[in-house]
Amino acid sequence: MQHFDIIIIGGGAAGFFTAINAAELNPKLKIAILERGKEVLTKVKVSGGGRCNVTHAEFLPKELSTNYPRGEKELLGPFHSFMTVETMQWFEERGIELKIEEDGRIFPVSDDSQSIIDCFLLETERLNIQVLKSHAVQNFQQEEGLWQIKTSKGDISAKKMMLATGSNPKMWNLLKNLGHRIIEPVPSLFTFNIKDERIKDLAGIATEAEVKINSKKVNLESKGPLLITHWGMSGPGILKLSAWGARDLEKLNYQFEIKVDWLPGKTSEEILSQLKDLKTKFAKQQVLKNAQFDLPKRLWRNLIVAAGITDGTTWADLNKNQLQNLSSQLTEGIFKVDRKSTFKEEFVTAGGVDLKEVNFKTFESKFHKNLFLAGEILNIDAITGGFNFQNAWTGGFLAAKAMSED
Repeated sequence: MQHFDIIIIGGGAAGFFTAINAAELNPKLKIAILERGKEVLTKVKVSGGGRCNVTHAEFLPKELSTNYPRGEKELLGPFHSFMTVETMQWFEERGIELKIEEDGRIFPVSDDSQSIIDCFLLETERLNIQVLKSHAVQNFQQEEGLWQIKTSKGDISAKKMMLATGSNPKMWNLLKNLGHRIIEPVPSLFTFNIKDERIKDLAGIATEAEVKINSKKVNLESKGPLLITHWGMSGPGILKLSAWGARDLEKLNYQFEIKVDWLPGKTSEEILSQLKDLKTKFAKQQVLKNAQFDLPKRLWRNLIVAAGITDGTTWADLNKNQLQNLSSQLTEGIFKVDRKSTFKEEFVTAGGVDLKEVNFKTFESKFHKNLFLAGEILNIDAITGGFNFQNAWTGGFLAAKAMSED
């Protein structure tokens, strides 16, 4: 039987970050990462469209924590110890140059997630951390102060053990056997499937919008870029709603209505007034060919048609009813959502180990000494933009600090 000081189950972002930091803090420790698959860091590879969105340019703990529908309160303290600044410094000290994009997302300058993977692999090699692939964990239990871990390639023991296995049902079930409560997982980041003539053939168009869930049971709204896709709607404005409404929308079986305001910041009355001004100003021009409010031309055209305005109609021809309809289409269009789609390759869930059962100063289980948990195995998830990785780095660092102490 192999014995280690620290065993980390899960060869993903949180697992590698924990192992590397623990080894740096205490070089005497014998550390291994167990990965059930043939490859490690597979989620890092595909994240951010293959560019790896390592974190987000939010530098106040309180503000950073508000991006977590589940985990906001619990992460506030940890963020005072390790957050965006420390993450950026950590990578840059290891030769990974980072850049902040306009929307606040932070990527490696290389625009290639492989540079992050290579960094982790080089560090594990430098620090003599063993990476044991194709080691599927079948069971674990604590006996006489040691964790006994049964794997597909033999038994292993360790003084301290971390689970960083993401949303893996088998690991959750093993934790249930140890007395932990698991909050049932539901999808968190997803796009809305919508079939509607107003957005038909507009895939790729993006514009700022305000979106509200049009349901008595769910009171949620979000403002931000909205992306029209082949299947419906996506983009930060939609993904925020999917994250904050993860549980409520699951209860609705992902069938509900949304109200879209394509001109956020102005009331329908103000827009109606502006449309009346345009009727005078552009009297002889055709409405369909005269896009307004900086809206994409094709979207403008579809909204005009939806308002009952035909091709060839001039602004002067518009009657009171058509102006009212157009104002409504621009500021309060109702769209029917029928099911959801995964957001790119990034599948994020709401659910996992009950946060009341974890000490967030160390990310140690309150039930079992020397059992640590980090990343998406916990009931923590975030909106899109690098926040889920920041949770992994923060939890990994604080757990490493605690685990590296003799």
